[in-house]
This record gives sequence, C-alpha cells and structure tokens, in this order.
Amino acid sequence: MYRMSTPPNWGPSAAAASQETLSVHGSAGSTAGAWKRLSLVGLLFLAACSSPRVPTPSQPLAPLPPTPQAPVAASQQVPSPSIPQAPAPSARPLPPTSRAEYRNWDEFRLHAGRRLVQANPNGTFTGAVPQPLLAIPVLEVELNADGSVRRILVQRQPSQARDTVQLAIEAVQRAAPFGDISHLPRPWKFSEVFLFRDDRRFKPRVLDL
Repeated sequence: MYRMSTPPNWGPSAAAASQETLSVHGSAGSTAGAWKRLSLVGLLFLAACSSPRVPTPSQPLAPLPPTPQAPVAASQQVPSPSIPQAPAPSARPLPPTSRAEYRNWDEFRLHAGRRLVQANPNGTFTGAVPQPLLAIPVLEVELNADGSVRRILVQRQPSQARDTVQLAIEAVQRAAPFGDISHLPRPWKFSEVFLFRDDRRFKPRVLDL
C-alpha cells in the first residue's frame, strides 16, 4: 500500500522564522550599499587631490627705473713740468772770412772760436768762466777745403747735462763755413772745448786762454 509523504508544517513559528530571515538579508544589503557609496566618495576625493594644479599666470613685473649716473667731469690737462732749455740763438748772417785772417792752425782756432760766438749770440757768454761748470764737452771738427763741415766727432762726453753735446754740435753747424783753409796743412780739422754754465750758455775755451 502506498503512503503519501507528510506535508511540511507551515505553522506560525515557520512564518516568523522566514520573516526574520528576510529582515536579516534586507539589513545586510542596505549595509553593503552604504559601503559602496562611501568607497565611491573616497575615490572621487583621492582623484580630486591627485589631479595636477593648473598654474595661475604670474603678473609681469614692472621694469626697474634706470639708475642715475653721476656726470663725468671733463678731463683737465695737467701741464707737464718743463725742462730748462738753452735760449734759441738768433739767426743772423756772418761776414765773409778772408784767408788772410789766419796763417796757421793756432790763428785759425782763434778765428773759429770768435765765429762760434758771433753765430750763437744767445747761446754763448764772453765773461769770466764760473766754477764749477755745468758740462765740458769736447768736439773734433773735420773741414773741407772751403771751410764747410765734413764731420764732427765727440772727443769727450760730459758726465752730466749730456744735452750740451748736441748744443755744441748745432753751434758749430751754425758757424760754418769757417773760410778757405786750403792753404793750411792737412789734416783739415781742429778740436774745441765748450765751457757750459748752468744756464747752458757756453764759451769756447780758445777765447779763455
């Protein structure tokens, strides 16, 4: 004989249990949804913090005013100390020389010394020779037959005021030509000692003998 299975008991206790199960599942679902919403808000916040900031354009700086410069004073020329120089000799023509004025070399040296003074009136003196002298250069003057200067040699260089050597050379050149010496014995040359004072005027030593 066949038996039928017993149907489940659907009494009040079973219904209450099913309602409690439904309420538990309902509260769990609502909690999971809240966590999902919180997670989404957190992700949005992190994305906002990690996004690069757009730099704000900086305002252009105003140019600085030019620095005023002090006016440069005009350069002033400072006069350099002048070196004392011998007075410039006055240029004047000398009288012609006759060969009869000198018959030998001693007379010619005296003639040459006088001619040096005549050709250099502002660079010579004829008075007493002071002591001590500024400088004493000695020149050897070689002449041509007509008395013109062929060559000048410096026989003695002074230890000081060496510019007096050039002054003596220029004085000889101004006094030339000294006249015809073709009748005198060779060599046609003579020596002269120049006695210079402190004012750079000289006296031929032949005129102080």
